Amino acid sequence: MKSLVYYGSKDVKIEEINAPEVTQGTVKVKVKFAGICGTDLHEYLHKSFVTENKMILGHEFTGEIVEVAKNVTKFKAGDRVAIEPIWGCGECETCRTGNYNICPDMKSYGIHENGGFAEYVVVKESNVFLLPESLSYEYAALVEPLAVVLQAIRKSKFKIGDRVALFGAGPIGLLLSESLRAAGASKIFVAEVSEERRELALKMGADVVINSLEEDAVQVIKEHTNGGVDVSFDVAGVEATFNQSLDVIKPNGELMIVSVFANPIKYHPTTQVIGEKKINSSLGYNNIFPQAIDLLSKGSLNVEPVITSIINLDNIVEDGFEKLINDKKECKILVRPS
Repeated sequence: MKSLVYYGSKDVKIEEINAPEVTQGTVKVKVKFAGICGTDLHEYLHKSFVTENKMILGHEFTGEIVEVAKNVTKFKAGDRVAIEPIWGCGECETCRTGNYNICPDMKSYGIHENGGFAEYVVVKESNVFLLPESLSYEYAALVEPLAVVLQAIRKSKFKIGDRVALFGAGPIGLLLSESLRAAGASKIFVAEVSEERRELALKMGADVVINSLEEDAVQVIKEHTNGGVDVSFDVAGVEATFNQSLDVIKPNGELMIVSVFANPIKYHPTTQVIGEKKINSSLGYNNIFPQAIDLLSKGSLNVEPVITSIINLDNIVEDGFEKLINDKKECKILVRPS
């Protein structure tokens, strides 16, 4: 089968390898679409999380089951499915309380085991979720990033009627903006340096977009809100956006960190203390894939604008990774393996 094999930073190759075979408790999926995530891009540029060379990347994928192991009872060949890529050890305290996303031994397809940038992938039955016929494979490829967004909202202090600010309008930021709109945010501010992504934000829930290279985003938002928002979300993961996200919330407001920071940052704790501001964080998701599937299948969210390109696996380096690095008009690129 055709697959994208990862050897290291900037060292990936399209190769023909043997298709995987089902083992006990697994199903074989013919991948229809796989999304390129920021984590994939980070690994392409700077190896961080991938544990082995010769790994098939890709953890946002959906497809059709073509084979099931004999002991699999919940699924059959022909089922349309989305794959939750992560799992925990199942034995530690965090797993026992349902928080397997922060298990110290958490694993993921596309990082620790072969993922979805291939024609076929074998996954555990427990990581598979049925898709309704009303949900296209293209939109189903967004279930995983949408789950990240829903988890962050669920863990935050956000409530209907709140005013919110988002710093960063990549795929997660855009899905977050649209989800907050659907959840009842009364005012949504999005700060983003890319003109194209600011335009996308206006299509996906944002009321006010700010070019933070030309305007003081914190000042603009405070002027519009008489002192600050209820909840801010850092979806960029750099020092500047962290400090802006903290500064822009009102006293007793909350900063929710959704991004993964590549480098350490500096901040002044007094900025937080004098307003009794809260800092919270969210990593991935747990027990929320069914809700993400339901929201997408019902059409509750306008997600079409976030998908900016669909490409073939053969062209994933030039039209996928490199384009996302160099062309900010691109947002979520879906890969078609065959």
